[in-house]
Amino acid sequence: MTHSDIRPIPPDMRTVTPHLICDGASEAIAFYVQAFGAREMARLPDPQGRLLHAYLRIGDSAIFLVDEYPAYGSFGPRALKGSPVTIHLYVEDVDAVVAKAVAAGARIVMPLADMFWGDRYALLEDPFGHRWSVATHVRDVSPEDIRQSVADGPA
Repeated sequence: MTHSDIRPIPPDMRTVTPHLICDGASEAIAFYVQAFGAREMARLPDPQGRLLHAYLRIGDSAIFLVDEYPAYGSFGPRALKGSPVTIHLYVEDVDAVVAKAVAAGARIVMPLADMFWGDRYALLEDPFGHRWSVATHVRDVSPEDIRQSVADGPA
């Protein structure tokens, strides 16, 4: 194989891939498998068993995970008292996925509701401190109608 045969972006990857840091990455993988139907593609533990790298797929998307490594400034959301990042997950049946995630240990931050932008939507926090917005698109809404809903404020 020549260098010209190597694709700059591997065929099973997309341009942007979330890379999550977890206190307990192996347990996080088990949660994501149970809650979101993740498939584990690869796992690279260090000699102490902590994960240097793990690769999951949820639907058609990739997620990388690692354990915390405080000596290298690598901390998960619990150590940082939260995260400014939310991972958005589109699913076929948001009600079923939210119920499954809660049964697996997720906490509801914003309950399921039909939103003005056309999604049935909920916001969850997983047991490792990562937030997930989970949605099913249920109706198409024009940009003008969305702007009007925002201008009108809460019903």
